[in-house]
Amino acid sequence: MADRDEGLSRRRLLTAGAGIGTVLAVPGLLGRTVKKASAATSNPHMGMDMSSHDASDTIGVRPAPFTRGAPLVEPEVRRSIGGELRTTLRLHYAYKDVGGYRLFLRTYEGGFPGPTLRLRRGDVLRIRLVNDLPPNRDPMPANMSQPHHFNTTNFHLHGSHVSPSGISDNVMRSMEPGQSYDIEIAIPADHTAGTYWYHPHHHGGADIQMASGMAGAVIIEGDFDNVPEIAAARERLLILGETVFDAFGTVETFETLFPESAVRFLTVNGQRSPTITMRPGEVQRWRLLHAGYQDDIFLSLPGFRLHPIARDGISLARMDQPEIRTMDHATDDPTAILIAPGQRIDFLVQAGVPGRYEMRALPYDQGYPSPTGPLAHVVVAGEPLAMTLPATLPPSPLTSIRDDEITGRRRLTFSSTAPEVEATEHWQEFKFQIDGRDFDMNRVDQRVRLGAVEEWTVVNLHQHDHIFHIHTNPFELTKVNGKPLAEPQWLDTAVLPRNGSLTFRSRFLDYTGRFMLHCHMMNHEEMGMMQVVEVYADREPQTHVHP
Repeated sequence: MADRDEGLSRRRLLTAGAGIGTVLAVPGLLGRTVKKASAATSNPHMGMDMSSHDASDTIGVRPAPFTRGAPLVEPEVRRSIGGELRTTLRLHYAYKDVGGYRLFLRTYEGGFPGPTLRLRRGDVLRIRLVNDLPPNRDPMPANMSQPHHFNTTNFHLHGSHVSPSGISDNVMRSMEPGQSYDIEIAIPADHTAGTYWYHPHHHGGADIQMASGMAGAVIIEGDFDNVPEIAAARERLLILGETVFDAFGTVETFETLFPESAVRFLTVNGQRSPTITMRPGEVQRWRLLHAGYQDDIFLSLPGFRLHPIARDGISLARMDQPEIRTMDHATDDPTAILIAPGQRIDFLVQAGVPGRYEMRALPYDQGYPSPTGPLAHVVVAGEPLAMTLPATLPPSPLTSIRDDEITGRRRLTFSSTAPEVEATEHWQEFKFQIDGRDFDMNRVDQRVRLGAVEEWTVVNLHQHDHIFHIHTNPFELTKVNGKPLAEPQWLDTAVLPRNGSLTFRSRFLDYTGRFMLHCHMMNHEEMGMMQVVEVYADREPQTHVHP
């Protein structure tokens, strides 16, 4: 078989019910028989790279045009004008040709990914979100922490420091099928400039929607306007995706996403193995966004040195700042970098000698194998272009948090339980919890007074990595597994090592309201690994005290 795009999952159990549900859900598939659905969902090729096979051999999935190495195509760009970006985002099903398959997916504006939104600091983002997905077929479950209502949605501006209340970045809202909703997000004038993104965050259906490709980039401009070498560099937006689908080319049941490692192949901007062109000596700025729903990606580009200049939308104080390392990620290879779901890394690359180079996802152990295989090709050709890398970068936009600023400390615990006999497992037998509890959107787990500056330690008792993310306020990561970092780094999303810990500090400034912290492995969030955080303005004592 040709090179696999990811390792085989150790959990490959898929049910016939997934295929039957898809037949009932998707127009044009009613002619297929239940017998075929049952056969398809037991297909031994599911989860494997099938690049050497005719796609028509996969029962129920229609082949589509696919040219490996086609030029990279970036999403449509919508820009703010006069201090405002006013736009509409319509959610609807669309047929998309992805990597040799004809898929039927939930989309923003029919794109895969959605349009890129570009603003300046101080702008207002006004969106009319039109939910044209069909009505939900399932009733509200008794256990709200389990996946449900896959066509109810909302909008999250990931990484932003904006209000989490009202019609702003409020992930407590429910946006029902057949309805339209207004979103208005004011970007502060002192907001960090950089690479952010948007995606659905309605508990119950966010995982299904994101796995279907519902995501898009948000660029807040102005971070390196005064660095001539970066201002002159051509920008490239690279949105990493994990493509997964059932035997009918859809994402209609949770069984399609779980077991873990169900990824079919990896994409960049919705393309499989596209080509990026450069001239010898040229410097480009790549905005790398991991919009995949589940797995870490250990990205490698032999022949190129990757020079990070920003992480999670926050510019670094110098190039080549030491990379954050976990127990299974310890390499000095300057051509490789680890990126987790939800993270963004901006870096500069400079082309060398002419040739064709391959960007790949290398093997990485996150407690189970992360996806591997080709991501893109870089072709260096043409007349040389004399460009240089900057010698220095501006100071960090965020100041480090001193010991004497700390007003409180907390400890959180991420944990999971699995069935005793994994060979017969079903996703409903798993638990993914924080502090020993399932998510409950009506329960506040962490109350923080406005103006507090706190140090949190997050412990992972599970044999798998998790991805810690918190809304509204970025954090300064200071320790991994109890060991101080050589240089603390500002982030909003970080790998929480298995059987390990993270320690960070954060300022809870500017905004009151309720928002989330959770694992950004979306399977885990959807199955209960999330908490509600409330920042309040009065001086009531906290109801939940963590040592």
